[in-house]
Amino acid sequence: MNKLWGLLLFPGLCHTTTANAEATPALCKASLSTPVWQPLNGLAANTMDIQADHVEVLGVQSAEFTGDVQINSPSMTLLAQSALIDQVQGLLDARGPIVFQDQQSIISSSGLNANLTNNDLNLLGAQYQLTQQQGRGKAEKLSIGSSELNLFNASYTTCPAENETWSISASRIRLSQEEGWGETYDAVLKIYDTPILYLPYFTYPINDQRKSGFLAPSIGSSDRFGLETKTPYYWNIAPNYDATITPRYMSNIGLQLQTEFRYLTEQHHGLVALEYLNKDDSEPLLDERYLFHWQQSSQLNEQWRASIDVTNISDDNYLTDLGSDYANKTDTQLYRTGLLSYMGERWQTDIKVQNFEVLGDHLSSYSAYPQISFSQTNPFVWQGLNLTLNGELSHFKNTELALNEATRLHIEPKAQYLFQDYAWSFLSELSLLQTNYQQKGDFTDTSFEESVSRTLPKLRLYSQINFERETDWLVENGLQTLTPQLQYLYVPNKAQDNIGLYDTTKLQDDFFGLFRDQRYSSVDRIASANQFTLGATTRVFSQQNEELFNLSVGQIFYLSDEAKPSEQKLTASAATLSTQSTYNALFAAEAMLHWHRRWYLSTGVQYDNEGKQIIQSHITLDYKGDDKQLVQVNHRFSNDVSGNRIEQMGLFTSMPINQNWHFIASFHRDLETGRSVELLTGLQYQSCCWAFQVTGHRQIETDLNQSITGIDQDGAVFDSGIRFNFVFKGLGGKSSYDAQKLLQQGIFNYRRPYFLNN
Repeated sequence: MNKLWGLLLFPGLCHTTTANAEATPALCKASLSTPVWQPLNGLAANTMDIQADHVEVLGVQSAEFTGDVQINSPSMTLLAQSALIDQVQGLLDARGPIVFQDQQSIISSSGLNANLTNNDLNLLGAQYQLTQQQGRGKAEKLSIGSSELNLFNASYTTCPAENETWSISASRIRLSQEEGWGETYDAVLKIYDTPILYLPYFTYPINDQRKSGFLAPSIGSSDRFGLETKTPYYWNIAPNYDATITPRYMSNIGLQLQTEFRYLTEQHHGLVALEYLNKDDSEPLLDERYLFHWQQSSQLNEQWRASIDVTNISDDNYLTDLGSDYANKTDTQLYRTGLLSYMGERWQTDIKVQNFEVLGDHLSSYSAYPQISFSQTNPFVWQGLNLTLNGELSHFKNTELALNEATRLHIEPKAQYLFQDYAWSFLSELSLLQTNYQQKGDFTDTSFEESVSRTLPKLRLYSQINFERETDWLVENGLQTLTPQLQYLYVPNKAQDNIGLYDTTKLQDDFFGLFRDQRYSSVDRIASANQFTLGATTRVFSQQNEELFNLSVGQIFYLSDEAKPSEQKLTASAATLSTQSTYNALFAAEAMLHWHRRWYLSTGVQYDNEGKQIIQSHITLDYKGDDKQLVQVNHRFSNDVSGNRIEQMGLFTSMPINQNWHFIASFHRDLETGRSVELLTGLQYQSCCWAFQVTGHRQIETDLNQSITGIDQDGAVFDSGIRFNFVFKGLGGKSSYDAQKLLQQGIFNYRRPYFLNN
């Protein structure tokens, strides 16, 4: 039988919604088998296309359609057995079985009535399924308004029908796409049809809009904390302000309050965090314990920038005892920095206020109040030379040291000649380093002087040549490059024991450090030099310009004995002079091998040719497969870290067991002491409607109130614990979890070192 059809002019139903911004996990897409609804092609606004086996016109304004009725509008499609439309009153009444579908949902029901004038639609005995996000259920009555969905005597779950782990039954469920949240009244949470919890009222997100409410809690247990629970509360203060308030209960320690406030304006963005513990039951000698963190970045206008980064804690062991998201347990100092920068067309000026809080039994560092530095970003050009002028004015203070105050003025004019070509380049630099000090303090039995003026020239000559050729090593039709490098550096020797050390430390002796023009991080010590550095780097690239291999080797050759580095005194207190190892024939190498798309090898070594010993070395082997498969084995060695020899091996692994289960683990062992340093393992289960994580750890505890030289290597104390996270998806929080993030909970974080630049 041929279908009858008609095109009627009616106000369109306006059940318009916005898809959940959160992507549907791949393992849940199978349950969303219904295609996303699309409007009928060519259908104009405020019109309906109606098809049926039979139609009976009742007067001039009403019609009754029967037999496989199909109604299409720009916002929905309705399938029914019969439908009655009254155009005068703007009413639509349909009888079922009925299937209603729009961009967000598909609903089966026994009957439908709608007011086409105010765009209200009601379905009776409804079963609904959201089509662009997880969510389904039943309702005795389902009412669709212009921007919200109301369900009466209804149920809701994000689980598939064949495995309904949890569900909510409520007298009323309201889903507002405009607000982005759902509300339930007189709700009962059921686990496998067993009532677990009664909630008279609660809300949950249905898209990415924010709203105040409790986030998913976590629970754990450890030797140090005992039973530990966290219950975060999110406070959506305004579109550009929010806060998270987290009570953290630890049965062995007490109740800690963790807070974080975030803000965003046209010029500023940042956060302020405060963690407070009134009394630590495990440390009766300590008073209140707290952490304060403030971080902000500001763009005042096109030229001026500002930033603040401040972290303060009540005691040195706060991080090792309690942990924090704003600092790492392995941190040995905390930064407090305020920076104001001006960026002009030729000059950049930085005004910095800086202080370091050194944790543990170490000498405190100097504060810089202030440090004003300027650098020339756009050099003057004269006779082919680039002329620049850089400098700084700094004031340092530390009342605990023999030199308790100092003002330093450093000026560094430089003439530079640079020639660059595709095949080679040449750089020559001649600098004059002029530094003046005014120092205050106790000069008794020291070589320090109140007023010091130091002038040193510095000459640097650097050149490199670029070779390349085709190669079939590692890859067909590949490209290999070879870049030999040669540098000559000269700085005359000058005694500097009359100058304190305010912000200067020795830089790393790796391959990239061989070609630096300075050995120290600042100007309190300017190392003498009369040396050549010879090195080379070779790389292999695929046709897609992917780097598959690189090898860099280099060594410094000294032309005079007085230019060789000597043991440098790197503390500014006359009572506690110490030395730092130096090496007269330093050889360094770095290499990376990526011979297969899943395998990576990174390694490096620093070797003292004269002393015939390895200074430092590291090697890392990575396997990164599909579906977040990860294995990393690493080894690191250093012959002198604060007077201790370090040799450790580590293992990271992240392995999906199947579509739902994921396993992670990390293990680190100290080969010098013959003991494990940390063991972390975790298991994650994730389905369409719920997720569960459990992690266990055993890690060495650190006491920063004990000096490094006084540590009992055989009397280490370990902390063991277990932590749980559980969430019903669709009732708050994200519905997708990254098991590899669990590897960040340990002392040693997972990283891919071959992507790091020195």
